[in-house]
Amino acid sequence: MEKSPLPLNEWHSMKTQRNINRLHSFIHGTALSALFYYRITSIAKTKIPILILPHLLIFTAELTLSCLWLLSQASLWNPVARTAYPERLPGDDYLPSVDVFVCTADPAKEPSLEVMNTVISAMALDYPPDKLHLYVSDDGGSPVTLRALRRALEFAKVWIPFCRKYMVKDRCPGVYFMREEIGVESGDQDFLVEKKAIEKAYEDFKNSLDKIIAEADVKASRDHSPIIEVSEIT
Repeated sequence: MEKSPLPLNEWHSMKTQRNINRLHSFIHGTALSALFYYRITSIAKTKIPILILPHLLIFTAELTLSCLWLLSQASLWNPVARTAYPERLPGDDYLPSVDVFVCTADPAKEPSLEVMNTVISAMALDYPPDKLHLYVSDDGGSPVTLRALRRALEFAKVWIPFCRKYMVKDRCPGVYFMREEIGVESGDQDFLVEKKAIEKAYEDFKNSLDKIIAEADVKASRDHSPIIEVSEIT
């Protein structure tokens, strides 16, 4: 597939919504101007100093809220609607390389299963494998994270081909196995058999993580040697 000269997305101004928003802003702004005039004249006419403080506090609060309202009008002044055309995406040869960074620090505060689900989801992205690079940075240097990554890599070797074969949309296994698969392929006997096998592999993966956490010290180390490992999945 060659690179399409057509844009990948288009936008147009929502004129009706824009006019309504601007009319509302005008009315609201007029009301605020009248309110500010009232507050200022009230403060100027107050003869007793102790009564000025409540007016000043209320005026400060109203002025602060008005500034926040004014800032919120930026997105409402000219609302637009966008339309994406994924079918116009260029072929794999024209797609840029993508680097995905997953950072973690402490398996005691960041559950290893959630981190590994994120890593597996990133590895399973629907993108050319030779242009997708995933980096996992563990600032705590925990052996739990390292061993969990190795187990995640083993599971990814069966999970990614399954996702590509059946065009799975939810590439996070934790999310995928929490719901019922709906689609044409859900009635395919081969699909059901493979899904059952993958689900069992995922349960084994989760059990292995629990075993790793139970056997190792999950506390992050402040003084540790750097470890670099490189793996490839095609």
